[in-house]
Amino acid sequence: MEVILAETAGFCMGVDMALTKLDQLVAEPDGHPIYILGPIIHNPQVLKRYADKGVVMVHDPAEVPAGAHVVIRAHGITRRVEESLRERQVRIKDATCPRVKKAQLLIERNTADGSELLLYGEADHPEVAGLVSYAQNGHFVFGSADELAGYALTPGKRYVLAAQTTQDRVHFEFIAENLAGRDDVEVTVLETICDATKLRQTEARDLARTVDFMVVVGGYNSGNTRRLAQVVSEQGTPCKHVETVDELPLDDLARYKRIGVTAGASTPRILIDKVLAGLESL
Repeated sequence: MEVILAETAGFCMGVDMALTKLDQLVAEPDGHPIYILGPIIHNPQVLKRYADKGVVMVHDPAEVPAGAHVVIRAHGITRRVEESLRERQVRIKDATCPRVKKAQLLIERNTADGSELLLYGEADHPEVAGLVSYAQNGHFVFGSADELAGYALTPGKRYVLAAQTTQDRVHFEFIAENLAGRDDVEVTVLETICDATKLRQTEARDLARTVDFMVVVGGYNSGNTRRLAQVVSEQGTPCKHVETVDELPLDDLARYKRIGVTAGASTPRILIDKVLAGLESL
């Protein structure tokens, strides 16, 4: 069996930066407890490792005591939450991915003229909550072109179209083209999808076309990992999304001659290597 690993599988720059900042706090304790607001990245194995080191994860900002450290995860937080933390003198370590921070500021700047934000993304995702908090004149979050088509746009009104940084660029461009074809509304399109996401998805598509089976490694609650599995499946290639090697049906996979492997931006290298080792043992 030939096992082929995508070049960009695993941690992206934003995730690596966030974990580096958290590692620095853990390695240099100063007597103040360390908190994270929600999962710093969407990978349960990584979260357990930090919990074992005393890092406390909470979902309510009010649970972070004054004077404690709080690391803002790669997905970012809402403006209101950040302001409330500063008001209580919480020690903020901002690990928001630079691409996410850029998207937040682009949305803020481009909605200052009264434009409404149309955001392509997952409504319940923490990154999306942060992005829409920068919209100054209302927003609508949608997960598909059909969902946007069902939203009544007001003739003569200005809109800003943006996307969660890990969304599928092909789908986003299709949505942008449809809006550009309308002459009753004015739409400004923002380029907010991360280049690393685009490259990862392109590699996954290309690899899927050359193999008999694909394995996508990463957390089930990781949006970018789920989308990798989606773009692979859209090529007609059989695909299995797993968090660890233990979830691979190795006996069933032994019949394939070429298997491709990719991984989400929040997947540690050690988990990828274990999947590779499992496949290469067949």
